[in-house]
Amino acid sequence: MIKKIAIAVAVIGIIFYSLNDTKLDASAYAAQINKARKAKNQSFRQSAESPIPDAQKAQFDSLKYYPADLAFVINATIIRNEKPDTISMQMSDNRAEKYLNWGKAQFTFNKTSHQLGIYLKATGKDSTLFIPFTDLTNGRETYGGGRYLDAPLPKLNVAELKLDFNTAYNPFCAYNNDYSCPVPPADNRLEVAIPAGEKSFHE
Repeated sequence: MIKKIAIAVAVIGIIFYSLNDTKLDASAYAAQINKARKAKNQSFRQSAESPIPDAQKAQFDSLKYYPADLAFVINATIIRNEKPDTISMQMSDNRAEKYLNWGKAQFTFNKTSHQLGIYLKATGKDSTLFIPFTDLTNGRETYGGGRYLDAPLPKLNVAELKLDFNTAYNPFCAYNNDYSCPVPPADNRLEVAIPAGEKSFHE
């Protein structure tokens, strides 16, 4: 039976979200990111919900990451869709799942303007924004199918969204083909390299 993806490990998400609204210097920020990464490694080694196949857990030590860098914590301008429509997002097993097209995040990186679509699960039960994306590191240093960002749902009067690419993570199907994962939409394919966050799991 194909296992269905869980978008993020909850404990890691809580740690990442604690970084929001906190002004840190580079060393303190890196320490918190590294703490979260160690917690995720432990979860992947020990949790029954880990995507690492049981046969590989004994050999699993750590995921691979770029060093944490505040240059990849970017404030984006939010463009909300007043009436989000429901879209069918393609999954890696050729199915489709329903998401709400919540809005867009516009930001500048390397002196160039970029835009990413922002989504919510169509069930209406999720308070976490989902931002799947690809960039020019895919297939080289990072997973070829793209990576994901999560962000807390902002209040209505908030006009900016923090995109922390240091927390970019792989879909579960990067570790195990038994999972079905959302494929980043064409509009979320960045024509720039984002050397931050999680690297490829396999060599």
